[in-house]
Amino acid sequence: MLSMLMSSLGQTIFAAALPTIVGELGGANHMSWVITAFLLGQTIAMPLFGKLGDQLGRKGLFIGANALFVLGSLLGGLSVNMAMLIIARVMQGVAGGSMIILSQAITADVTTARERGKYMGIMGSVFGVSSVLGPVLGGWFTDGPGWRWGLWLNIPIGIVAITAIWFFLRLPKRQKNLDIDWLGTLTMALATASLVLFVTWGGNEYEWGSPLILGLIASTIIFAAIFVFVESKVSNPLIPLQLFKTRNFNLTLLAGLAVGIFMFGTLAYMPTYLQMVHAMTPTNAGLMMIPMMIGLMGTSIVVGNLISRTGRYRFFPIVGMVITGIGLFLLSTMKPETSLITVGIYFFVFGFGLGCSMQVLVLIVQNSFPLSMVGTATGTNNFFRQVGGSLGSALVGGLFTGRLTGQMQSNLPQAIKDSGEEGARFLQTFNPETDLSSLTPTALHHMPQAIADAIQLSYNDSLTPVLLMVCPLAFLSAVILFFIKEKKLSDRLEPLED
Repeated sequence: MLSMLMSSLGQTIFAAALPTIVGELGGANHMSWVITAFLLGQTIAMPLFGKLGDQLGRKGLFIGANALFVLGSLLGGLSVNMAMLIIARVMQGVAGGSMIILSQAITADVTTARERGKYMGIMGSVFGVSSVLGPVLGGWFTDGPGWRWGLWLNIPIGIVAITAIWFFLRLPKRQKNLDIDWLGTLTMALATASLVLFVTWGGNEYEWGSPLILGLIASTIIFAAIFVFVESKVSNPLIPLQLFKTRNFNLTLLAGLAVGIFMFGTLAYMPTYLQMVHAMTPTNAGLMMIPMMIGLMGTSIVVGNLISRTGRYRFFPIVGMVITGIGLFLLSTMKPETSLITVGIYFFVFGFGLGCSMQVLVLIVQNSFPLSMVGTATGTNNFFRQVGGSLGSALVGGLFTGRLTGQMQSNLPQAIKDSGEEGARFLQTFNPETDLSSLTPTALHHMPQAIADAIQLSYNDSLTPVLLMVCPLAFLSAVILFFIKEKKLSDRLEPLED
């Protein structure tokens, strides 16, 4: 859980700190890489370390991943320029993706399928904690002792985790059989890197029709096709195509991809929404996510215990996806005048639904394969969820920013006209067409009230319809999961098959 906490915090802790980091280290043109480098390393590492864990055993890899994360945190905290920080973030990302997969696979190694739900539920609550702690800690460190403490924080946590793993973790012995699918790993990494970069940069750093973005799209398609061909030919593939012959694996993969799209897409822009529409500080915007954390943690733990007690699990993710869809619909009805209590209730419903579903999907995948393939199956499933997260953040971000420009052009002229001389002075310092990306919550406090109200309305009416657009994905996931076949959860530790 400590390892998963470090990894999941790494995704969110620097969102609020980026302007400060750029101000200190320079390299504003590389600012997005602080987030993208971590995401890229994490996504590529998931299937690779899931496979290596099955071949070599997980304890040594788990210690190594934690050590790499600590080393990356130390290097990042000592960074003197943006290039050094980006290298550190790649190291953290590779280690972070490995830590998530290995911790889930280790849980399968040391627990029976029947009791695994209980532990998966507790581990799933870590994601709820990190979704709140990340933005809050990031804002607090940035305003207080400095953004570098967001990296140095990992050093004592990592040392505790490594020490505990070294002395207390006991895993089944397995025959070591290193057989790396080098060509498959290379083509997977190239396809994934191209995908993550084009969905991250497209419409933001570069125009969708620019040669670079079109080249990355072509690269994604070409290397993905080569990867599938390679995996069908090699004797020990990185992602065995036989995984896709299993019905439950395919259904949970599709549902996980959808979860990644609407969950990461929604969470990525909620703090910004709260700051711009409800005039909250970054720290308070992070604290506003606590109701979602309570919903996610509470249901994840309760559902995990119910699964362990009853041995039944099929019902929970179906209901969870329906509740998540209702939560997304409620979030899409928000207005600038919606009370924070109401917003908190909507967040709670959204988190409640996710808590019923997320870790149960991992349990279904692990229960569909023998222990010798658990790492590979878990890594592949999480890989596709992570890809969905990249697509979701890009999809929601692209639709949001595209609508925001139109809403500003529609709402601001009348507000400026109504503000009289104040509106004329505002136009001398702010160009709605070119200065939109530099607009901050603090700037709203120094604007005429009519203009601030128009901007808040523009932000609201740009994001909430997008949430309504992704809402059907949750209900579609519920339909997909309806066809899951419930396989009995064993109450005995499974022997390792080599």
